[in-house]
Amino acid sequence: MRRYLRVVVLCLACGFCSLLYAFSQLAVSLEEGAGGGGGKPQAAAASWLAGGGRGAGRGAGSAGPAAHPGPSDRCKDFSLCYWNPYWMLPSDVCGMNCFWEAAFRYSLKMQPVERVHLAVVACGERLEETLTMLKSALIFSIKPLQFHIFAEDQLHDSFKGILNSWSFLQTFNYSLYPITFPSENAAEWKKLFKPCASQRLFLPLILKEVDSLLYVDTDILFLRPVDDIWSLLKKFNSTQIAAMAPEHEEPRIGWYNRFARHPYYGKTGVNSGVMLMNMTRMRRKYFKNDMTSVRLRWGDILMPLLKKYKLNITWGDQDLLNIIFFHNPESLFVFPCQWNYRPDHCIYGSNCQEAEEEGIFILHGNRGVYHDDKQPAFRAIYEALRNCSFEDDNIHSLLKPLELELQKTVHTYCGKIYKIFIKQLTKSIQDRYDRPPKER
Repeated sequence: MRRYLRVVVLCLACGFCSLLYAFSQLAVSLEEGAGGGGGKPQAAAASWLAGGGRGAGRGAGSAGPAAHPGPSDRCKDFSLCYWNPYWMLPSDVCGMNCFWEAAFRYSLKMQPVERVHLAVVACGERLEETLTMLKSALIFSIKPLQFHIFAEDQLHDSFKGILNSWSFLQTFNYSLYPITFPSENAAEWKKLFKPCASQRLFLPLILKEVDSLLYVDTDILFLRPVDDIWSLLKKFNSTQIAAMAPEHEEPRIGWYNRFARHPYYGKTGVNSGVMLMNMTRMRRKYFKNDMTSVRLRWGDILMPLLKKYKLNITWGDQDLLNIIFFHNPESLFVFPCQWNYRPDHCIYGSNCQEAEEEGIFILHGNRGVYHDDKQPAFRAIYEALRNCSFEDDNIHSLLKPLELELQKTVHTYCGKIYKIFIKQLTKSIQDRYDRPPKER
């Protein structure tokens, strides 16, 4: 009998607590509905803002101002925390129940906001291109972004000046780093393929405190939120450490399968212009290779690979990555071509089926197509985003003029399918900017 009595008492206690919670939430909702400006104060949610990495410049903060809402005519004080029932407060004071306030702040402390880490390497005349890429990431991003920018010293002041002028967005932070290679072979690494391009190989060794990272070339444009490609990390199985797209979809026009003088991944190789990495796994893994029977870690395998294949590689660091994943195919996650859409996917006719169905997610204007007239469809997208500002109306207004410009490119193979260039872009703008501010 006592056991049943205890169960009844426990049920009554749970019911009473639930009733208290319901009354508390009802009171807060009534307060928010009265007086327009009234509402419960928002706890500061910008803990991710603190401190960039080594060589960090001044970054921006959170996704919105942390100030309390302006008081309504009725509410003198929003910050009062009360333990007594809500209806016992003075009529001109608004507050928050201390019990629920404490629980809310504790949950924020225990669950910090996740940052998306994005890295880029800029050398030479790549300042404008890099800033346009960063702008495209910011326009659609949902989570706060942490930029890791590796650049030649003479570019640092220009990056700081422009990125600091964007700080009003409060949706990103950035760190600037010098170009850094192992001292004993620095000259050899720097001249590999393009100036500074091989810097990406050393990111897991430089950014030791970063768990995961999205590396992109400077000639990348995001046409949907960076968060979406970042979410692919959750699809990695236990052996996968990185993700890239195939170099070609059509073997008949593939480069690696026709001309490569070294091992490469899969049927047509992979393109490293967009590379998603779990760098914790990369640092821990021992890689199979064709130089020794002993497996080597990331920091130990790069120089021996270069020494063995430097006379046989054409595309520098990308070729070295292909060699590594040829011997360790279980470690690579391959995402579809729409995440790394290049002129090769349309220059001889459309050959990226995923882009035809859903649109282009990430545009990769390699071979300098943003700056010449060879592929005007790519150039039109680049110029539209380069000239776009961050105001909502401006972002909305870019679509119609952009479509008119793309219609002028139908004399090219890529221009004939121009609708896939704006299909996802249109959806991203609608999803991000057509919703009420509270839902963004």
